Amino acid sequence: MSFPVHTLATAPEASRPLLEAARQTYGFVPNLLGVLAESPAALGAYLGIAGALDRARLTPAEQQIIAIAVSAENGCPYCVAAHSTIAAMVKAPTAAVDAARKRLPVDDRKLEALRRFAVAVVRARGRLNDGDLKTFQEAGYDRGHALDVFALVALKTLSNYVNHLADTPLDDAFAPQRWDLSVGA
Repeated sequence: MSFPVHTLATAPEASRPLLEAARQTYGFVPNLLGVLAESPAALGAYLGIAGALDRARLTPAEQQIIAIAVSAENGCPYCVAAHSTIAAMVKAPTAAVDAARKRLPVDDRKLEALRRFAVAVVRARGRLNDGDLKTFQEAGYDRGHALDVFALVALKTLSNYVNHLADTPLDDAFAPQRWDLSVGA
């Protein structure tokens, strides 16, 4: 199903200030945000969670590993490509990004615990067992970090599902990191 990718000129009035703020932040309006602009509430929710994650205790690199792992698990080529691009910008370890894109274990023990925990949240729909949290904590994370992961999973679930529904076209800025669901890379 195809949805319009709104611009500042075509978006509903209530979405325009949000798109303008995104344009100023990113230098362009990502297609996902153009799609979300159809609903000012959905766009506001996405940007609100994304903005709140600026206060997360997870590093920008850790956040990108989670975003890639969740998006790969949910089969979202748009978000895997977008977050792989952002991961390079925040200097996330290339090997960890590549592993997360391929849904494979990460060599770094702590990042692997993070990736595995995020994927477990998605697969179990939040109904984790005690071992999942214990392994996560043994890697050096705490309950606050776990809640940050849940917030990222919520953000990526929203964007992944919107991209599935709308068949959001990949932005040129993310094209070098294109990801194909059929090969997982």
